[in-house]
Amino acid sequence: MSIPEDLMYTREHEWVLIEDDIATFGITDFAQSELGDVVFVELPETETEVEQNEPAGTIEAVKTVADLFAPLSGAVVEVNEALADDPDTVNRDPYGDGWMVKLRFSNETELEDLLSPDEYKEIVDASEDDVIEDDVVLEEEENE
Repeated sequence: MSIPEDLMYTREHEWVLIEDDIATFGITDFAQSELGDVVFVELPETETEVEQNEPAGTIEAVKTVADLFAPLSGAVVEVNEALADDPDTVNRDPYGDGWMVKLRFSNETELEDLLSPDEYKEIVDASEDDVIEDDVVLEEEENE
């Protein structure tokens, strides 16, 4: 599972790259692996105002549909139009060509809510432990 050291993260499994007052974000490698094959991505229009921790888009995968949450409040300045034609780019390259939204963030104090790579790794490790425990319980129930 890839967790690049040069990015920040959210508890909802988005990654964030901060460059001046622009935040580029998408979903993490862990998120895309949990979702499965991404088949459609709905992103906000440019100039849309988004609020931190509120849905800013939708990701449809073979397994499920999930919200894309805004990691910071601000105005959308660009969306990755290429994902409309090739949504599985999110699975192949979640931290590169699979980026989703760029926004001009409006509240610097919200940056404090983002997680470091180490903090995010702890969340992923705990999530993986939960999945393993759930699988063990299911296997035990099937064997009864």
